[in-house]
Amino acid sequence: MSSPQLEKDKVLTMLNQALEAELAGVVRYIHYSLMVFGHSRIPIISWMKEQAAESMDHAHRIGEWVTTLGGHPSLKIGPLLETERHSINDILQEVLDHEKEGVAVFHQLLPLVEGRNIALEEFCRGMILSEEQHLSEVEKMLRNPGDLVPARGD
Repeated sequence: MSSPQLEKDKVLTMLNQALEAELAGVVRYIHYSLMVFGHSRIPIISWMKEQAAESMDHAHRIGEWVTTLGGHPSLKIGPLLETERHSINDILQEVLDHEKEGVAVFHQLLPLVEGRNIALEEFCRGMILSEEQHLSEVEKMLRNPGDLVPARGD
């Protein structure tokens, strides 16, 4: 029995959307790392730089899938909204919102590739796993010490 056909145009559109979000993540994390002040600055900017590097790696891996499928990787960068609020909590909330948007793309992409391309399906699942774990970490960073109730309502 053959697998259903992959709708390449839809898949490529979603992959390029994910690529743009990851590239926006690189810019965001670098910007945020420059805007952190106070006693916790050193560990937070180190974490932000790590996140920028991870976003760059994700962008590269997504771009490889775009070209594997015969598409052209987007040169666009996702939305970069500046709130002008730079407290650590405000920055982390922006990070959380951005990451939620990014993982949503992979949740939309998964049904388009499920049972059609196992390697791309596994890549998509791996990205969801990675992004969901990242969301959990950011959410925990937003909690007050000792607070066991998740900050994000899901």
